[in-house]
Amino acid sequence: MDSPADLGHFINDNSPLILDGGLATELEAQGVKLQGDPLWSARLLHTNPQAIRDVHYRFLLSGADVVTTATYQASIPGFISHLGVSAEQARELMMSSVHLAKEAVKKFDSGQRRLLVAGSVGPYGAVLQDGSEYTGAYAEDMSIEELKVWHRPQIECLAAAGADLIAFETIPSIKEAEAVVEVLKEFPNSKAWLAFSCKDGRCISDGSLFLDAVRVAGRSTQLVAVGVNCCAPAVVEPVLESARTLWSPDMSWVVYPNSGEEWDAKQGWQTSVEASALIPGLSHKWVQQGATLIGGCCRIGPAHIAELRQQLKEGCTPPASAEQP
Repeated sequence: MDSPADLGHFINDNSPLILDGGLATELEAQGVKLQGDPLWSARLLHTNPQAIRDVHYRFLLSGADVVTTATYQASIPGFISHLGVSAEQARELMMSSVHLAKEAVKKFDSGQRRLLVAGSVGPYGAVLQDGSEYTGAYAEDMSIEELKVWHRPQIECLAAAGADLIAFETIPSIKEAEAVVEVLKEFPNSKAWLAFSCKDGRCISDGSLFLDAVRVAGRSTQLVAVGVNCCAPAVVEPVLESARTLWSPDMSWVVYPNSGEEWDAKQGWQTSVEASALIPGLSHKWVQQGATLIGGCCRIGPAHIAELRQQLKEGCTPPASAEQP
């Protein structure tokens, strides 16, 4: 694993890196039943690890430079409760997610491009299974210290297993952002990105301004990127623009929207809208705004990532504020 400084330099100087898409989306496309499962795709770490390894490999084949572990909805208490395993076995399962991703990377053996494994850490709301990662309402009743206690074991396992960086995903509130920024300090050899869920083109899910959320992220020297995920593609440009005054050449945006469809906690994804085709076309604008990590989230599969790579490998324009006169 690279040092934190080396990794940050690599991400900022080798733009853009292509992230993978929705791991659960591709698992479901292969016939795996996940909806309603309290562990979501993380259950397969216990029951069918080969399926996870295969999906990582398919995303690598499609052109992803970064694959993200199957731990978004995973937690040590969750594994103990829903699988009946011991605390030590739960930690081993969490760490196995990194090993599976690294095995896929080793099998792929690109020889030409540098590949990374990001350890996924979802928000506390993900385990509630009520869609609250898109509202952040639970944070009102939790302290920063309680949120740190929740996140710490997952980060510890992913870091110990050798994840190249930690991916804090779909964070809906300022308070939870403050918690992960603080707890990350306990792992000084780890780098991370912090991606928020958003309610519109100016605000994250709890109603706070994205501008203020970026300020919180700016307190950490360990974050290699900050941005958004699991929002509609059309939201990305205005939300990044809303924090343009905080952007600098040393800063990276991370962007990986969903397809643009709407999520219903009881009925699942509503398929009346198909906006995934917008991602490749809009990605050039995101690069101009300073995005160096670009991919997809829910409902984005390997074919979408392949198209994204095809668009971006043709060349990208540096952010306007960083262009030389």
